[in-house]
Amino acid sequence: NKEECLQIIDQYDGIIIRSKFIIDDPFLEKATKLKFIGRVGAGMENIDVEAAEKRGIKCFNSPEGNRDAVGEQALGMLLALQNNLIRANSEVRNGIWRREENRGAEIKGKTIGIIGFGNMGSTFAKKLQGMEMQILAYDKYKKNYAPAYVKETSLEKLFKESDIISLHVPLTEETRFMVNDDFLKRFSKQIIVINTARGKVLQTEALVKAMKSGKVTGACLDVLEYEATSFENLFSEKLPEAFEYLKNSERVILSPHIAGWTHESNVKLSSILAEKIIEYMKGS
Repeated sequence: NKEECLQIIDQYDGIIIRSKFIIDDPFLEKATKLKFIGRVGAGMENIDVEAAEKRGIKCFNSPEGNRDAVGEQALGMLLALQNNLIRANSEVRNGIWRREENRGAEIKGKTIGIIGFGNMGSTFAKKLQGMEMQILAYDKYKKNYAPAYVKETSLEKLFKESDIISLHVPLTEETRFMVNDDFLKRFSKQIIVINTARGKVLQTEALVKAMKSGKVTGACLDVLEYEATSFENLFSEKLPEAFEYLKNSERVILSPHIAGWTHESNVKLSSILAEKIIEYMKGS
């Protein structure tokens, strides 16, 4: 545990962590020999990166290891939602055969807006290439990044043209509850929301309000704002009314933060991180 680690960290040149282990300034004060921190995964919100870098400690993550898994699940959830597959599967298993009521909607010809075009957003766009959609991308911190099959655009144009949005931003102070009432009201069309990024990027109450008004017609959520910091479970206290709405809606697909959690990514996350650290240590 962290207390045990604090007793010995001054003896080590490096530390490898996952999402449940938090590295803050008090921890770094004890880590007098530390040269690197490795995060097995993509998100770095459990590490005070600024404090580490001020001490000359290099921080690594490995988003390349699970970007394909995230992209595949985001697409899979969207297709399942549009074709009513979760409901239809349950009905057939219970002897109910309803074809007209489960008539789906194609994604061909639709416009999807990808917010955040790093490892996850760009890989999701690649997965969408064969779906004959218009793919828009917005990334506040990049320019001239989009491949030929993606249209780099402003946030305003994304609000105007999108039928579907997919969130691929890290959790920072800037992106925390970025998707709120005001954000969702700015879309010109009815939209579907996909979130495989971080739960606290999306304000659940705002999403539910938008679903009740008809602005949002469906949601694919692999992450929830109610998750524990470690992502291992939901908070133990009574879950709020907004989450109860999501649970009961046939237009919502939920999964327990597993979009990047495949057998293949389990290997790639570690091997890619190891390669980065070895390369760094060779040069230091």
